[in-house]
Amino acid sequence: MIGILIITHGTLGESLIQCICHVVNKRPPHIAQLGIAERDDPSEALTEARRLLASVDSGEGVLVLTDIYGATPANIAMKLLVPGRVEAVAGVNVPMLLRILTYREKSDIQTVINKAISGGCDGVLHIKGGS
Repeated sequence: MIGILIITHGTLGESLIQCICHVVNKRPPHIAQLGIAERDDPSEALTEARRLLASVDSGEGVLVLTDIYGATPANIAMKLLVPGRVEAVAGVNVPMLLRILTYREKSDIQTVINKAISGGCDGVLHIKGGS
């Protein structure tokens, strides 16, 4: 099973996990989050991210999800990357997480990355009112 580590600003990561728990009616295994606050030291956050990464890695790799590419959480995520083993995707949202949970047990990490990105994009829709 591919592990999931969510690194975001503030409490966004935990809120995303709570949404997933509500949808699937349980907390999925091998998932963790790290919230980064403005006052946090990035080097200390990186140490914690490495610890969390190890805790969700079941031997099949880890997908690190972050909110905004180029921001501190994404910069920490970039320092964790090991091509083919630890990969990252920015722009995390609930549809993306649901897609990852659907495919991570029976797919390789590249397939899960592709499904994550398509799920995240496909979940963004214009909701129109009707008459």
